[in-house]
Amino acid sequence: MFTLLSNARIYSPDDLGVRQLLVCRGEIIALDEQIPTLPFPVTHYDCRGKIIIPGIIDQHIHLTGGGGEAGFASRTPQASFSALIAAGITTVVGVLGTDGISRSPKDLYAKMQALNSEGLRAYMHTGSYELPTRTITGNVRDDIAFIPHILGVKIALADHRSSFPSHQELLRLVSDIRVAALLAGKKGVLHVHMGGLPEGLEPLVALCDAGLPIHHLSPTHVARTRPLFDQAISFALRGGTIDVTSGGSRFAPQEEAVAWALEAGVPHERITISSDGNGSVPRFNAQGQVEGLSAAPVNGNISLLPRLINQGVEPHQAIAMMTANVASSLGIAGGRLQPGERADICVLNEDFSLAQTFAAGRLVYSEGECLVRGNFE
Repeated sequence: MFTLLSNARIYSPDDLGVRQLLVCRGEIIALDEQIPTLPFPVTHYDCRGKIIIPGIIDQHIHLTGGGGEAGFASRTPQASFSALIAAGITTVVGVLGTDGISRSPKDLYAKMQALNSEGLRAYMHTGSYELPTRTITGNVRDDIAFIPHILGVKIALADHRSSFPSHQELLRLVSDIRVAALLAGKKGVLHVHMGGLPEGLEPLVALCDAGLPIHHLSPTHVARTRPLFDQAISFALRGGTIDVTSGGSRFAPQEEAVAWALEAGVPHERITISSDGNGSVPRFNAQGQVEGLSAAPVNGNISLLPRLINQGVEPHQAIAMMTANVASSLGIAGGRLQPGERADICVLNEDFSLAQTFAAGRLVYSEGECLVRGNFE
């Protein structure tokens, strides 16, 4: 029932130095330099020489798979429970991609709830790339207002696969998100797949200019091209949060792009990182034909973490981009190690590679071995 992790350097994501962390019933109950000897059985992990951080929150994973740009045989597979925990992911937000035809929000909802049952913390966005938005209940307002685990809406902009909505259509969509979120006590986000077409973030800037709060807008894949990233830096300096994709969609190594944003004055709290895990990464030629196709790995974030630190990004900043910043952007709990929080924990080696994953206080991955697997794995 009680689990003690001792002698590790803890990033909450703030650097707390060497501390001890006590867990009970899936929750952190104490975090201190010294926890007194307890008069009952305790499972003890001596983490000397290790680093402890919050479990990774990945806000952009294709839980039911993505792809399809090269025909039905090119649809990527579903994300597995074991692959997620082996990537240090303890909270995930599922999204649909290009294929809003053979895949549906209902199917995504079922996969999300399966992961919740298996021990992760899972949410989703309704919609896919297109407008009108595909939903579960029949409209965006009801999906957000009445389905607790739906945080917002996913669409695509500035992409040749998007539906090119008008300014008025986007205004109406964000208004629906805002009203439903206010009623449901959620933050409410429009999570936007950004493509590489020249208009870039202009539609989102226009929404802000029209008076809609910038915190409802969540652009991702913003390091796809240098012009788009320059727009993203301006968007973040205006108060928005920008999401860099660790698993692809880049004009330069992701660690360099993040460092450039920080050098440009973007507060690290305004940067988040997600993997695009199991999403397709198609290569199109000048005629718009698919020349090659691969799937983004779900372990993109944990792989990027040491590269960010080697690039000169402060460890607490890099860790926050995958944990606390994401929780704040989505308006959910988690992403922090403190008493009262769910005990989602990653234990890292000195080189910031993953050693162990705890989901709600349960050790599910250790030293290359998945101790828990999903059904049918």
